[in-house]
Amino acid sequence: MDSTTLVLLALPLIVLDVVLIVYSLYDLTRPERVVRWLPKPVWAVVILLVSTFGAIIYLLLGREEA
Repeated sequence: MDSTTLVLLALPLIVLDVVLIVYSLYDLTRPERVVRWLPKPVWAVVILLVSTFGAIIYLLLGREEA
């Protein structure tokens, strides 16, 4: 398998990861959003630095439902 094929196979996962991170950051920056455990700037750092897992942790544990 050459590198071009490998990149084409990984591309949907990369796009999904980027969409998940962008959505998490968008959700975090909404003014009405209340978060648990950490302040919003710290959640933003977690989402960006921990990438996929940071976004998933924020969406599952960090948001407080109204």
